[in-house]
Amino acid sequence: MSSVTINGKEYPIDVAPDMPLLWFLRDRLELTGTKFGCGSGLCGACTVHIDGTATRSCVMPISAVAGRSITTIEGLSENGDHPVQKAWLKHQVPQCGYCQAGQIMNAASFLANNKQPSEQDIEAAMQGNICRCGTYQRIKLAIADAADELAKEV
Repeated sequence: MSSVTINGKEYPIDVAPDMPLLWFLRDRLELTGTKFGCGSGLCGACTVHIDGTATRSCVMPISAVAGRSITTIEGLSENGDHPVQKAWLKHQVPQCGYCQAGQIMNAASFLANNKQPSEQDIEAAMQGNICRCGTYQRIKLAIADAADELAKEV
């Protein structure tokens, strides 16, 4: 039986191989921070990190992640103190909050690879994450602020 590492803990893959990673996380492991949005990988609400790369979990079959490392919003930081999470609070980004885990996970992966993004870089990186409440300006400010904080850590 194959396994997958999620938030640092190994789990056996004991479900149908075509089960989407999203449902394995939510239904099997009860990690409900990752949200179902569209089911087509278009909205970004289900974004997790697979080996550090932001990936839509609703279209990723569990069999495709065997032996890999997954990070969900619950595993991004132990105390909710990742620079992106802190910037989200500082800039009061969430309204309804539904898309926020996916937004944060996408932003964290983006900033891990681009320490000094321009406004255009941020817009391009976040293009695929939809916020129905329209908090895009606060999202951009929070990501820029998080980038500044991450630059101080280096």
